[in-house]
Amino acid sequence: MSAIPAFVRLDGATCSLVIDCRGPSPAVLHWGAKLGAATSPEMLALAAAREDAPCSPLVAAPLALTPLAGQGFPGHPGLQAHGAGGRRWATYTAIEDVRNGGDGSVEIRSVDAANGIELLHHLALRPDSGVLAGWTQVRNLGSDELVVDWCAAPVLPLPPEMAEWVSFEGRWSGEFQMRTLPRALGALNRENRRGRTSHDAFPALLAQEAGAREQAGEVFGWHLGWSGNHATHAETLSDGRASVQMGELFMPGEMRLAPGAAYRTPTLYAAWSGSGRNGLSRAFHAHIRARPQHRRLRAKPRPVHYNTWEAVYFKHDPARLLQLADAAADMGVERYVLDDGWFNGRRDDKAGLGDWFVDRSIYPDGLHPLAARVLERGMEFGLWVEPEMVNPDSDLFRAHPDWVLGTPPAPQLVFRNQLVLDASRDDVQDYLFERIDALLREYPISYLKWDMNRDLSHPGGADGAAAAHAHVRGLYRLLARVRAAHPGVEVESCASGGGRADLGVLEWTDRVWTSDTNDALDRQSIQRGLSTFLPFELMGAHVGPTDCHITGRRVSMASRVATAMFGHMGLEVDLLGLTAEERRELAAGIALHKQHRALIHSGTLVRLDRLANEVAYGVVAADGREALFSYMLISEQGGYFPGRLRLAGLEAAARYKVSLAWPGEVKSVSPLVAALRQGVEFSGEMLMSIGLQLPRQHPQSALVFALTRVGG
Repeated sequence: MSAIPAFVRLDGATCSLVIDCRGPSPAVLHWGAKLGAATSPEMLALAAAREDAPCSPLVAAPLALTPLAGQGFPGHPGLQAHGAGGRRWATYTAIEDVRNGGDGSVEIRSVDAANGIELLHHLALRPDSGVLAGWTQVRNLGSDELVVDWCAAPVLPLPPEMAEWVSFEGRWSGEFQMRTLPRALGALNRENRRGRTSHDAFPALLAQEAGAREQAGEVFGWHLGWSGNHATHAETLSDGRASVQMGELFMPGEMRLAPGAAYRTPTLYAAWSGSGRNGLSRAFHAHIRARPQHRRLRAKPRPVHYNTWEAVYFKHDPARLLQLADAAADMGVERYVLDDGWFNGRRDDKAGLGDWFVDRSIYPDGLHPLAARVLERGMEFGLWVEPEMVNPDSDLFRAHPDWVLGTPPAPQLVFRNQLVLDASRDDVQDYLFERIDALLREYPISYLKWDMNRDLSHPGGADGAAAAHAHVRGLYRLLARVRAAHPGVEVESCASGGGRADLGVLEWTDRVWTSDTNDALDRQSIQRGLSTFLPFELMGAHVGPTDCHITGRRVSMASRVATAMFGHMGLEVDLLGLTAEERRELAAGIALHKQHRALIHSGTLVRLDRLANEVAYGVVAADGREALFSYMLISEQGGYFPGRLRLAGLEAAARYKVSLAWPGEVKSVSPLVAALRQGVEFSGEMLMSIGLQLPRQHPQSALVFALTRVGG
């Protein structure tokens, strides 16, 4: 065994991580701004040294990668486990081995020989993005069962200057809402027991200095890549030390380790920025785009979708669906997705789930005629499925009622008339794979919209033990099996909208359905929140009906297009009911999206700091040659005139030709707007420091500006 180093240092694109290995447990000495060669770990250790505090231990228990009760840590332990009779609970580990991967990664193994527990910490800091990815593994080295109640991913500390938490919360059709809270003494705890990532407790957290904004300030960010139950503990101790723990939330007795068995946490993704929340997003987006599985998304432009749901719901009429396919192709759509209602007995949401056979009473020739028309019109064909669910009124449930998760004798909560299959069972996995595989082999399906429309309210397995963890792992195995058999098929993660949007499920899927609402105004804040972590090419964004089916609000076609344009664009509207003018405007919007699609799906996101009733952001090309900026006035402005739109991310010394790209018509007598219709040159310095005077607009109006650097 090699000697244990006193310190381990990893460097990313913009940040550094220094781990102190001199004590019994590894602890983060520095995570933040990138350090130069002149700054040694010894300097950091001395600079952080503290004197004794009144009524405190002579030497404080370490805030380690896994804070331990056996070390006397006064805060939330990073590991809570016990053996038979309540013994083996006071874990006290010592570092046994440190292995540097040579690729920006390190693994640190620590052992508690007395209690028979091993901890393994894996940390990797990507040099291209600056995102820190890590997991913790606990192994049972004892002779009896070890029950794990909590095991956090690597615990990361915060500097005292971080004065605010930013949480992500919401509800169905209102996901990813950002809320700023003061960081105070004590703990901010968030727990999710819905069995999926959830609409109301997205597993992410930011910590920022006071007054940090999109464009300025120091910010730290965490995201747990897990699609099930989870918990966050953000804690500030009385001695001023602060840290964030994130991990999987277990039901009582859910994680039991036999002798020799191990549990590994979901991967934690964390990043630091010295340039506001935009800098944090740059790091996360760069990390995601560098993943091997992201290459498949770059192989071709992201196809513009047409989804049939809000046009027909369960009223499937093959003749009408063919008409919709023709109308979609005429609009410039590139992928046609047949949503819920195509399989046996599915006339409403009360029956059919689980019976994944094409309903021949509606489609006597199967889906072949529709798929053929779609392909003939130059589009791809996609299909909606909800494999994890079953209706009690289905052949599958009547044959296999024991396949359902439950906690008898407690009655099942009624939730969209459906129950949850136990995806951890081999027989369930085999059935679902056989049905999906058969559909993909029979029809030219290149896309699956994989939905999940209820919580795991009763996650009990056949043996009576909690099975929420096993269900998610089973889902991942099923998705991996489908991908291995059909590598060319893209999969969307949908869960009543954004209820399962995380970097865990995105290991096996190609985009998320950001929200069930297509209300353009609500979508602005929803998409803005999720864009903190995910780039636009992974976020489904559709133009919805004139009157939103969820909110009842009427938003102009121009604003609906402007909102959906900045995402993986699609349509979810009855095309046959549009007026000629609406069809013309929508087709023009699709064409504009295609014109700038490569930029939107590869450029650097720049969110602008604006008043509460405004939303503005842009995407700047990596080489700086072009940019696209969006501005929307959500509600009426306070004065006669709005403020100026100051852009960001440009080259101050360069000149840009700026044009008003959208909408096609703007009711304004502003001389600036008249000039922008033709295109006019401004310096980058002026656009960023002085800005453009916005015209007077009605609320819910949007403008999109296209910029091209003069001279290339």
